[in-house]
Amino acid sequence: MPRLLSLLLVACCVPAVVADDKPAFFFQPGDRVVFLGDSITEQYQYSTYMELYLTTRFPKGNFVFLNAGIGGDTAHGGAARFQRHVLDEKPTALTINFGMNDAGYQAFDEAKNKVYREKTADMLKRAKDAGVRVALCSPNAVDKRVSPGWSDFGRYQQTQKEFYAPLKEIAEKGGAAFADQYAVTLAALKAMEKDDPNADKAKPYYDGFHTSPPGGLLMAHAILTQLNAPPEVSAAFINLGLADSEKWPRDRGCKVTDLKHDVNDPTWATFTRADDALPMPIQKDWLPMLPYTNQLLDLNAYRLVVAGLKDGKYDVTIDGVKVATHSAKELTDGVFLGNVTAGPIFDQAQKVFEAINNKNNLVRSRFFDVHRFNPPGWLKVPDFEAQRTTELEKRLAKIHLEQKKVFELAQPKPHKWEVRAAK
Repeated sequence: MPRLLSLLLVACCVPAVVADDKPAFFFQPGDRVVFLGDSITEQYQYSTYMELYLTTRFPKGNFVFLNAGIGGDTAHGGAARFQRHVLDEKPTALTINFGMNDAGYQAFDEAKNKVYREKTADMLKRAKDAGVRVALCSPNAVDKRVSPGWSDFGRYQQTQKEFYAPLKEIAEKGGAAFADQYAVTLAALKAMEKDDPNADKAKPYYDGFHTSPPGGLLMAHAILTQLNAPPEVSAAFINLGLADSEKWPRDRGCKVTDLKHDVNDPTWATFTRADDALPMPIQKDWLPMLPYTNQLLDLNAYRLVVAGLKDGKYDVTIDGVKVATHSAKELTDGVFLGNVTAGPIFDQAQKVFEAINNKNNLVRSRFFDVHRFNPPGWLKVPDFEAQRTTELEKRLAKIHLEQKKVFELAQPKPHKWEVRAAK
């Protein structure tokens, strides 16, 4: 009979490997996060994808997420509502994403830029005084392949470059982190112009500046990676006996147990893998953007290495569901499974995503129906602000309950994995 080997591989159980000199990730467990911006923030795309990353990567993070985006807004408007829409929410972390409307979609205007600089610096000072960590973001570059009739987006890209140039220094002086979203998205757009000049496949912004889902991913990736987001979900290293066990890497961010294989028939292996976090569920409408976001290897790296298999093709299954097929050499070198769009791990993460969207319906209605509501001037309501405060707290309590459910759904589960020669 074949001799079955069984061993326990002990993992170090950390979410990612981070060099000692690497700056800390901007977001921290327990953060109460506010996304402040204009209509692109109000779309709940890049902000939701950032939330999805934080929830799946830190399933015990206990974050709270609020969105304060208003269509057509500018840094001037953001500063005017900063107390009520930001500071009164008592955030610990804040992203500020203004500038698309501030420059006016036309040639560079020094007077407009002066207002933009001053109001941005003012918001950073007020946040710092309140003890709020800030990530200041330059806006995404516009897509000149989809220029509207009322603006030349080829020219506006140059306006944007000049208009946003002071932001890095403003962030440094204000003690804020800085994510140069403009530079990163512009580089991606330049690549898209060569690969897809008519925007037939890779179209991040449906009108050249408002995001479609691929654009939301492009933005979230640009911001998170520049804020030092951990790139790795987990990595499992399966040694079927050929590699030097003393030099064999330890698993990262997961535990592998109950490994079984046949030394006389190196065409299969089974094991149980328990991860500390979930990979983000890759949406099918994100796929055209993966070539321009490093295939998410710097944000959603979910790795499997299996050494000792006989040459050939192998199916990788999770709880009996095939998720990928790779060669023995690819498995020895290591495969990344964060971008699969099927299987029980994807299904669980997808339920997290759906729960986040449902919860954000409450966040949106609280902001627009309560925060932004003002009675007409002829209606005298002496205690209106007190009633508003009470309603905000009542709705926030409901959001907290839904947020708790989101994190409950995000708790990883052990799964039975099998690598077997493909038929």
